[in-house]
Amino acid sequence: MEFNEVYCSNCKKVLGQYNVKFYNDEKVKELLNTTHSSHVRNGHQVNIRKLVKD
Repeated sequence: MEFNEVYCSNCKKVLGQYNVKFYNDEKVKELLNTTHSSHVRNGHQVNIRKLVKD
């Protein structure tokens, strides 16, 4: 299974993992702006990266 993972480089933790089947890149970016906006507002470096799990 493929996942999009939202990772904060400043906090060094995963903020969320979203299944690619249900959450495309646009939906993950929208979640980043709504759910994880506090990290972005505080100037943290937040990345979306692909993750493959078996």
